[in-house]
Amino acid sequence: MVDPAPKAPLKSLHPDSSLSAPKLEEMARLSTESLLASLLPGMPNCLKTRPDGTILEGHHRVYVLRQRGVDVDELAREEIPRDQE
Repeated sequence: MVDPAPKAPLKSLHPDSSLSAPKLEEMARLSTESLLASLLPGMPNCLKTRPDGTILEGHHRVYVLRQRGVDVDELAREEIPRDQE
């Protein structure tokens, strides 16, 4: 069996300082399992990235998960080519 191609490390489109404090507080109240489930491909507002790992959707959830020590770079994601944004 062939291993899937490695995923590009996730990187923010915007600086962390631009994240909404109220939204971060809202996300921080959710369990790690809930946050992870909400990012799964096929879910509304799933983790969307460019092929290079730039986050297009899911910034706040990824930030909170990183703060909790989760290896977010391995998360499943929906990749959106730059020309389809």
